[in-house]
Amino acid sequence: MQKVTFGLIFGNRNFFPDKLVENARREMIQLLENEGFEIVTLSEKDTKLGAVETWQDAKKCADLFKKNGDKIDGIIVTLPNFGDERGVADSIRFSGLDVPVLIHAYPDNLNKFDPENRRDSFCGKISVCNNLVQYNIPFTLTTSHTVDPKSEEFKSDLRKFAGICRVVKGMRNVRVGAIGTRPNAFNTVRYSEKILEDYGISVQTIDLSEIFGLMNKLSDEDSKVVEKLEEIKSYININGVPDKSLRKIAKFGIIVDDWIKENDIVATAIQCWTSIQQNMGIMPCTIMSMLSNSFIPSACEVDITGALSMYALQLASQSPSAIVDWNNNYGDNPDKTVLFHCSNFPVSLMEDPKMGYGDIISGTVGVENAYGTCVGKIKKGPLTFARLTTDDSYGVMRAYVGEGEITDETLNTFGGYGVAKINDLQKLLKFICQNGFEHHVAINLSKTAEILSEAFTKYLGIDTYLHS
Repeated sequence: MQKVTFGLIFGNRNFFPDKLVENARREMIQLLENEGFEIVTLSEKDTKLGAVETWQDAKKCADLFKKNGDKIDGIIVTLPNFGDERGVADSIRFSGLDVPVLIHAYPDNLNKFDPENRRDSFCGKISVCNNLVQYNIPFTLTTSHTVDPKSEEFKSDLRKFAGICRVVKGMRNVRVGAIGTRPNAFNTVRYSEKILEDYGISVQTIDLSEIFGLMNKLSDEDSKVVEKLEEIKSYININGVPDKSLRKIAKFGIIVDDWIKENDIVATAIQCWTSIQQNMGIMPCTIMSMLSNSFIPSACEVDITGALSMYALQLASQSPSAIVDWNNNYGDNPDKTVLFHCSNFPVSLMEDPKMGYGDIISGTVGVENAYGTCVGKIKKGPLTFARLTTDDSYGVMRAYVGEGEITDETLNTFGGYGVAKINDLQKLLKFICQNGFEHHVAINLSKTAEILSEAFTKYLGIDTYLHS
């Protein structure tokens, strides 16, 4: 699990009672620590009450955040009272940090509107937000305008904000790996490396011939091959799969693992047909599944933006993602669809997975050259889907995200599949077709669409459609 560190700012106005800030400091710091977050904040020795009010306070806060800039993932502003709008805005501006910002305001108690207890944070939050808009600093709001930090609602807001921070940080300055070239028949997975580079995403490439050459140098008895083979056997049911195929799959996994480590790759997209079947006699799906299950998402058919979509979902949910086809209608139900692939789904998403062979591709390359797929049904549960793409006509990245559920319905089919129920699915499909999105989509068994939508649109500058 990725640790998240927050820069924490307490806003203050000096004509409000000190106890409001004192109590808020104890309460908020304890809450964040109990939720597993790390904190960078002014101490009561640094400024009055450890809060920010004056220009001098703002400078101290900005300097503290700047010194800890390499570990601060997001900033939380909490207002125990009206707060000082300029102190907050100046602290963030002069820290130089480009991270998500959450604005929280304490609620007033109807029985405590006297001068000793009233907060006016409701009004102060509007003023702080007004200044941040003037300073061109994007920010995130809590579900309710004012909210008690002890409430489950605020804890949910915190977890959502942590997800936003993980996505924003994770999607900046990343290296993804393209292993091989896209299948010639699939124009749909074309993408622009230059547009991705403009968003801080670098694509590293390696030709399959290099992978094959290194595989051929490994003997069946090599200790690495034996170790990888045991890892595969403990990962998935391999009954019926020839030993010859398993050893080749293990060798492929070793070379890919080494290349990923050497190049600091966070996600891969692999040329999964038909060169690897014709030259090595295997499907790479199980290795791709193992990568995704260990939080290095791997997409089919050199779908780099599909791999990035998987990675973004993983950052938001802290659980593995899969890549699927929007594949079939589900009878005449307009809100259900069959999600399918050969497949390379991570086993944590599947019911009783087993290794098989590619039923479709084996018709041209032969069954003996097509072992290595992960066969089974996607588990019933919540669903978030996401798709990033590069729009070459406008030189930008675009995306869509949404939620639904994987049902418990079964089908008499092969490969990996799941039946998804998505409200107003026909509207979504029209959007996908009319805007030229790919037939691949990344999925995750979570409810994280709002996290991705907020992170993409507000902080990463990606035009995003949130299907709801």
